[in-house]
Amino acid sequence: MTEVQAGERPDVAVLRIEGRLTMVNAPALRASVGEAVEAGRTTVVIDLAACTFMDSSGLGAIVGGLKAARQAGGDLRIARLTPQVRTVLELTNLDRVLRPHDTVEAALDGG
Repeated sequence: MTEVQAGERPDVAVLRIEGRLTMVNAPALRASVGEAVEAGRTTVVIDLAACTFMDSSGLGAIVGGLKAARQAGGDLRIARLTPQVRTVLELTNLDRVLRPHDTVEAALDGG
């Protein structure tokens, strides 16, 4: 997982997930979102373009991040979903809570 700058917006963090998002690395995602929110970056975008697989632990980490961001007055958004990740969201109906965006820019612009 890597964090990238979101241009000139100090309130934004963009996190890129690479590979599998499972119980092995879900805690790292939770920690990264928590650190971003604590640093005042209350809008968090998770870029899932390179996420090849996500299980329930990964999904839980994203939902936990959403809760943390919203409690801080911000939001967590997801972008560039792979087919497997999209299927997991649709099967759990979480695509209604975490509306997927086609691009990181669309996630930053849209609520």
